[in-house]
Amino acid sequence: MPARPTPTLGTLLRHLIEKLDGAVEQSYVESGLAYRPRYTPVMRALMESGPTSIRSISRSAGITHSAASQTVAQMVEKGLVQLEPGSDARERIVALTPVAKAMIPKLEQHWRATNDAARMLDSELSTPLSDLLREAIAALDRASFTQRIDAASLKHKRSKSRKKA
Repeated sequence: MPARPTPTLGTLLRHLIEKLDGAVEQSYVESGLAYRPRYTPVMRALMESGPTSIRSISRSAGITHSAASQTVAQMVEKGLVQLEPGSDARERIVALTPVAKAMIPKLEQHWRATNDAARMLDSELSTPLSDLLREAIAALDRASFTQRIDAASLKHKRSKSRKKA
């Protein structure tokens, strides 16, 4: 039987997200909420700022404009947000619907429980996952993963050309 390949960073991250988001999403389902974990950054941004642009949501939520736009589109389909015209033809203002506003108390309970569960998980690890994630994000802010891939590729190309010489 061939040896199983060692999971790489991307595989490990996807597996971790599946375990975390899957459990959180299941808790929403069990509570009767038609809600996905990916809605939370948008929901929190709108709760804090009120109706605002997708660009503002992406900045305050710390997610890309593309991710914010895709999440808002899903939330529109679920009746959680509505889009209104902005100050110019290109801008759309996102606002919570009454359905979403009615969910807030239950969501806040879930978020408290989720944060408590995350603290429990952190306490079992040699390094708290939340600290490690912040550290990784800061490192990627200093040098993007694209820059790191390019540097590694260049290193490998140089190594191959030295071996041929």
